Amino acid sequence: MKILNRTQILEADRQTLRKASISSTALMERAAMACMHWITAHYTTNQVFAIFCGTGNNGGDGMALCRLLTAKKYNCSLYEYPLSETPAKDYQLNKAKIKGTSIKKLTAKAVASLHGNVVVIDALLGTGTNRPVEGVLKEILCALNQLPNPVISIDTPSGLMSEYNSKNPAEGIVQAQHTLSFQRPKLAFLLPERGGKAGIFHLLDIGLDPKFLEEVKTSLRYLTVEKTKNIYRSPNKFDHKGNNGHLLVVGGSKGKMGAVVLAAKAGMRTGAGKLSVLCPQSGIEILQKSIPEVMIENNTGIDSISGYYGLNHNTIAVGPGMGTNPQTTAFMTSLLSQPKAQLVIDADALNMMAKEKQLLKKLPKNTVLTPHPKEFERWVGSWQNDQQKIQLLTDLTERYQVICVLKGAHTAVALPNGSVWFNSSGNPGMATAGSGDVLTGIIGGLLAKGYTPEDAALLGVYAHGRAADIISRSMNYNFMMASDIIRGLDEVWMELENQQDILSL
Repeated sequence: MKILNRTQILEADRQTLRKASISSTALMERAAMACMHWITAHYTTNQVFAIFCGTGNNGGDGMALCRLLTAKKYNCSLYEYPLSETPAKDYQLNKAKIKGTSIKKLTAKAVASLHGNVVVIDALLGTGTNRPVEGVLKEILCALNQLPNPVISIDTPSGLMSEYNSKNPAEGIVQAQHTLSFQRPKLAFLLPERGGKAGIFHLLDIGLDPKFLEEVKTSLRYLTVEKTKNIYRSPNKFDHKGNNGHLLVVGGSKGKMGAVVLAAKAGMRTGAGKLSVLCPQSGIEILQKSIPEVMIENNTGIDSISGYYGLNHNTIAVGPGMGTNPQTTAFMTSLLSQPKAQLVIDADALNMMAKEKQLLKKLPKNTVLTPHPKEFERWVGSWQNDQQKIQLLTDLTERYQVICVLKGAHTAVALPNGSVWFNSSGNPGMATAGSGDVLTGIIGGLLAKGYTPEDAALLGVYAHGRAADIISRSMNYNFMMASDIIRGLDEVWMELENQQDILSL
């Protein structure tokens, strides 16, 4: 799914009006209808709503929504805030259709006087924001953010710019619990600077011109289940362990063998036909007791990996729990001299390479890197804002022709062609020790099974987050462990398998 900037969103609207031969008021009605359907599916008619409308097009959505909800017997009160001397034409047309509902002036005092059982619908600014909110309107937004009342924002939380918000103070942006966004997510929802302001966002189809959406150029994508359905390959009846691939996991050191255990288990649960582990001798007993299915490759190191690689594996996941001492760094140098191996590099292997910059030149094309933000910073240096961070991410992947999976909420997968995919799955429970090791094992397992590096990274990231979402149905995600994510993988693969069955009918 393409992520559009503010200019492209406006052009999508314009092209839809032209090609469908409909008025802007009719498109606004589509948007209001989509919001109405979402609200009526989630709230009964006992719920009271207060709808805050600016006098622009977002307020026109709010006015139309009020009319539709009132027709469904919902109790709605309307508040208006003038954004300019002349209200937008479509706003005026929808305001004229309001019957039987008085329109009150929106002030900070009026906001503060709302009862606690009222759900606020924010239709003040929408995507029109291009500078920080100031003055009286900022006072109103601050007053709203101080209330315990849930807020549903239409299209975009008021005050939030569609893309980057590093210079946009948080107090001038509505804190929504839910955002009903049209057709495509806004980039701002996916970035840590102000993405939390959108709460849980929901994408509503309002019938924007499909040809325009297909042809519009953008390097930013949203990774959805629909994409992963196209990537996933169903097992063949006559598959055997030999053609399901052989993954080598390299890592571990004294006291950190759990990271390798997690990566190896995740690789096996992803369907790798065979899995070997290269670890120091002190970790062999732990591994053989924890995962009897894996094989062990001998290494001369006692408490950490050392010596020379000297093996001939085609798919290698390296780094979990590995440590960064000089002997291990020397081993890593020898491993990178294996020109034909497909690599997933994580954790301490990334940290070693950040210290030894000459190792970057040894990376095979389409190597998959899986840093968390601090590991990424060691590679590229610090950044001042999310826009700079994304630029550093794309610069790295294009320069070295690698794939970089920058972990976090909406994990970003940057490809050598300059595109960046933001993940749609996952939850805060994944912010726990070992979660990244699980992801390394999943991507490594997919590579071993023959997926391309791009597809392995995208499918692996989605499956990782989806497994955590599945587990959160039966436990509080605040208490999730990395091993719980592995337990969720089975249902992820069943979901994708079922989708494949449906597609083949």
